Amino acid sequence: MSIGILFLVFTLQEFVRLQLLRALCYFVCFVVFIGLSYIVSNHPRAIRGFLFLLHDALFGIVLEFFKGINFRIKSKLAVWYMEEETSEHIHLLSIVLCIVLPASLLYLFIDLYIYKENALDSMLWGLLIFFYSNFLPDLPSIYRKNKENGKAENLHWYKKYALLLFAPLLIWALYSGIRLKWRTAETFHNFKSLTIYGAFLFLLGFFAFGDFPISIGDITEIFSLPLYGVIGYLTHLKADKIW
Repeated sequence: MSIGILFLVFTLQEFVRLQLLRALCYFVCFVVFIGLSYIVSNHPRAIRGFLFLLHDALFGIVLEFFKGINFRIKSKLAVWYMEEETSEHIHLLSIVLCIVLPASLLYLFIDLYIYKENALDSMLWGLLIFFYSNFLPDLPSIYRKNKENGKAENLHWYKKYALLLFAPLLIWALYSGIRLKWRTAETFHNFKSLTIYGAFLFLLGFFAFGDFPISIGDITEIFSLPLYGVIGYLTHLKADKIW
């Protein structure tokens, strides 16, 4: 009898604790929303200055990154061309980000309020994947065929798409002094590559957030990764005028 009473008390305590945590999350979201609204409405010049500063910093980081890659592969790509390409991509990325960020906060609130799931981790991972996907189609270019290696045998399909799906590992290998002798004519600037990348992210999302039994909240988190990735990839293709 006493054990049953203790178990009931413990259950009630856990219920109250979870409800308080949820209420605290709602309160924090509300305070952040009010604070941002106040700052935007009362200090628009400061906000614009911060956004321009963020834009310039992002432009510099991305440009130096691709300069470093081109230096390591001894590319003869002109600096002015890299600057122009980077500027176009960062400009469009900034515009799309103004839509993605509010949508991410809405997704976080809906998952928390309706489905009782804390989607903060999937939202943060999603934003990181969105940013990464904006530049992903250009990363495998270090293994692209050119005039010097045009006679090299083309890759099998699984090796070809490994260059896309595991690009960070190949970039790490390049900076570690390891460069594969793989060569491909594939540019990855097409919807077939986008579809394969989206399916890959779906599998990652399933293994990361697919807890059995799968709830509706889990489903939203699973699909969040491919959604962020596809939006980022499409943004890159749009900047390159593929669609």
